Amino acid sequence: MSQTQKAPSGRVRRSPVGVRNRLSIKGQDPAYVYRIVSDRNDNISLRLEEGYEHVSADKVQVGDKRVNVAQGLGDHASLSVGNGETGYVMRIKREWYDEDQAAKRQEVRKTQDAIKRIDKRDGDYGRIKIGDEAE
Repeated sequence: MSQTQKAPSGRVRRSPVGVRNRLSIKGQDPAYVYRIVSDRNDNISLRLEEGYEHVSADKVQVGDKRVNVAQGLGDHASLSVGNGETGYVMRIKREWYDEDQAAKRQEVRKTQDAIKRIDKRDGDYGRIKIGDEAE
C-alpha cells in the first residue's frame, strides 16, 4: 500500500506501539467538558458542588482498549488510577466551564495588575511597599 492510500473502511484503527492513552475519554458530548477525577481527598464532592456530574459507564469509553481491565464498574464510568485510587469520569456544561475559566483569568489579571508598576516608563517591574512608607 502506498503512503497516499487510505486503510480500508471498517478496519480497526491500529495504535502504534508505546502510544496508548489510558486516560482518554471516547464518546464525549461536545456540549460538555470532561475530566477524570480521583476519589481521594473528597475530590468527587467538591466537583459535584462546582456543577460537575458523573458520566454513565454506558455513555463513554475510558482509555484505550485493554484486555485485563474491566471498564466502568457500576453506574459511573471509572478506571484505576493507581495507589488504590479510582478515577471517575465527570463532566460539566461547556458554558459553565467557560464562565469558570473566565473568572480564573480575571483573578490572574487582578494579581498581575497589582504587582505591576504604575509608572510603566521603566518597563513591567514590580514594587514592594512595607507598612506606611511614603511613595
